[in-house]
Amino acid sequence: MSKEVNEFLQDFSRFYILVVLYESPCHGYSIISRFKRRVGKEVSPSLVYPFLKQLELKGLVTHTLKPVGAKKRKIFELTDEGKRLCNRLFRQFSSLVSVAIQPSLEVCASCGCKVYEGGYKEVIGGKEMAFCCIHCAQSYKHERGVI
Repeated sequence: MSKEVNEFLQDFSRFYILVVLYESPCHGYSIISRFKRRVGKEVSPSLVYPFLKQLELKGLVTHTLKPVGAKKRKIFELTDEGKRLCNRLFRQFSSLVSVAIQPSLEVCASCGCKVYEGGYKEVIGGKEMAFCCIHCAQSYKHERGVI
């Protein structure tokens, strides 16, 4: 991979570490495990632990020592400020994702909801129409007297 792609993936990795911490407090190894299970890519401890330290220095994360089996582990948890930061990031990310997937969305001809995948298509009056479900297709036909 190019250096540029690696930098983008590292930024995504940091974002996803925040997502994991937003879900619940956890230790570093748990972050690494969840990342691999959900994203299908390994994240390096050399990225995770320094990032957690940065977050802690900025007051966005705190840690407590808790026994996990025979060992004591640092359990990291977002502070209130860390949670506010995540909420701001999630809103921005949501807007970016919305713009990125907009061209892939179809609008249900009956109720107007946006459908990313799946949905239901039917030919009505010689034209293929998109619906979110078969019930909306039936409703559409009923309202227009097609049934």
